[in-house]
Amino acid sequence: MSATPQKNRAARRVLAAAAGLATVGALVAAMPAGAHDRGNGHGNGHGHGHGHGHASRTVDVQLLSFNDLHGNLEPPAGSAGNVTKTHPDGTVEAIPAGGVEYLATSLRTARKGNPYSVTAAGGDMVGASPLLSGLFHDEPTVEALNGLDLDVSAVGNHEFDEGATELARLQNGGCHPVEGCYEPGKEFEGADFPYLAANVTEEKTGKPLLKPYTVWKKNGVKIGFIGVTLEGTPDIVTANGVKGLAFHDEVETINKYARELDRKGVKSIVALIHEGGAPASTSYNYDCDSPGAGDGISGPIVDIAKGITPKVDALVTGHTHQAYVCTVPDPSGKPRTVTSASSFGKLYTDTTLTYDRRTKDIVRTSVKSANHVVTRDQPKAADMTRLIDRWNKLAAPIAGRPQGWISADINGRGSTAPEKPLGNLIADAQLEGLAPADKGGAEVAFMNPGGIRADLVHKASGSEGDGVVTYGEAFTVQPFTNMMNVVDLTGAQLVTALQQQVSGANEAGPKILQVSRGLTYTLDLTKSGADRVVADSIKLNGEAIDPARTYRVAMNEFLAGGGDGFPALGQGTNKLVGASDLDLFNAYLAAHSTASTPLAPPATDRITVIR
Repeated sequence: MSATPQKNRAARRVLAAAAGLATVGALVAAMPAGAHDRGNGHGNGHGHGHGHGHASRTVDVQLLSFNDLHGNLEPPAGSAGNVTKTHPDGTVEAIPAGGVEYLATSLRTARKGNPYSVTAAGGDMVGASPLLSGLFHDEPTVEALNGLDLDVSAVGNHEFDEGATELARLQNGGCHPVEGCYEPGKEFEGADFPYLAANVTEEKTGKPLLKPYTVWKKNGVKIGFIGVTLEGTPDIVTANGVKGLAFHDEVETINKYARELDRKGVKSIVALIHEGGAPASTSYNYDCDSPGAGDGISGPIVDIAKGITPKVDALVTGHTHQAYVCTVPDPSGKPRTVTSASSFGKLYTDTTLTYDRRTKDIVRTSVKSANHVVTRDQPKAADMTRLIDRWNKLAAPIAGRPQGWISADINGRGSTAPEKPLGNLIADAQLEGLAPADKGGAEVAFMNPGGIRADLVHKASGSEGDGVVTYGEAFTVQPFTNMMNVVDLTGAQLVTALQQQVSGANEAGPKILQVSRGLTYTLDLTKSGADRVVADSIKLNGEAIDPARTYRVAMNEFLAGGGDGFPALGQGTNKLVGASDLDLFNAYLAAHSTASTPLAPPATDRITVIR
């Protein structure tokens, strides 16, 4: 999902992205030569036909894939840690899922009996991470991915949150340039899988920032992987994160490198694309090929899939955090599998690619694929438990500090409603912290929904007790530590900004801002485009917005830069830079809750929705 960029965690750790471009050559040179054969040797496997002593013509290659892990090493808490399943009788079940201890077990179990098994990821493995990983610049997550035997990953937009320098370090290793090594005598080794970014180039030279593709090989079987992030990455990452970089069209880029692979004799190709779609149902077992192929999915990935050359045999996607296994026709009209495995390690996709040794291509009609739940009723992988325990000990002095108390779950990430209780709480915290004249004089605050990364959960995550909100839990909700801005906007600009939630870049996928108390309006979803926001219904403290009046508006620096498709918010003047969003959130929790009077979930009565 688009979100406030992750950057400068607890201590505003600024990295110069421009300086990182000098490391690009080293980044490419030091990468693994290819998605190497790990020689897992899980069982005897199976091919097709009767070889009578000869190798069969075809062999089944198992492709395991997942996406949008976002550093969730521990099981995600609350409703954000569930996947939904619809049963034949129409009832819907919420299944707790995720956590790398269980993901490792799921993947290792799935590989048994499949000697030709390759594991790939669709981007956003890091970024917007809980404190356990985020506090350490996601070194724990890269270490875990190495342990999961990940073979290759596309970059997502969040891989750019801290700029090219930090992305180079995640790939190549080395201790953090500011904070050094986190464990005495132990240097971060980096990713032992290649990150692919075929559509990201240096503006000055036009050269690729990272490898555009890699080829997985085993016993003469060759499968090429091309990785791209969404072309719109600069719109959802701060300017520093993408400074000096150009992002290109996904379809044109994949088609270009598919031709190159084909010329090199690699006929079997998988595209890893950090862009996705929206199935008509959020249930992971929804059939999005009903009534016809691809009928149950919409969003950017549909047009992308329809434009990608038939040379590509399957598409692993991400970004939207949705679960789907769909069939979308390629430009020649032939069916092609398009998959996504939700987020946070809650699902993995198991796809069978039947490789023809004679043609060196995938038998497209034989492709089978399904999503599987990473359930929490299976044994934990002991190596992942040790990894989590090790990093938790380092994080404990910060993570366990109480910040406040709540009386019940306050849903944010797990809420599908336009107005989220946690969104209201965050916006109120920002308004209260920045309303004093010497803090900016804010009259209203806006919070982008993608920047809310979790729920606040009443059940204790450790030994702190139920209802206690720890620093680690607050960090998991708002891991970016963005600085807050207060700016002047006219009433007309305010109205335009609210309309941009459902028009322009956000028309196909609305992004409903979370608003502070006092701002009310009607959202009419029966209409289209900007008309969905009923302009004459917008009021602040009961008074209609005056188009000519100037208002002081608080928002994080990402929104203040026009991010997430809100150019009107980027037109603010007379800017004052305040405290970080996380500091304001924690201050509000401390000021408004005690153990005996915990904070209750805010009412969601600011946006009236007509459907």
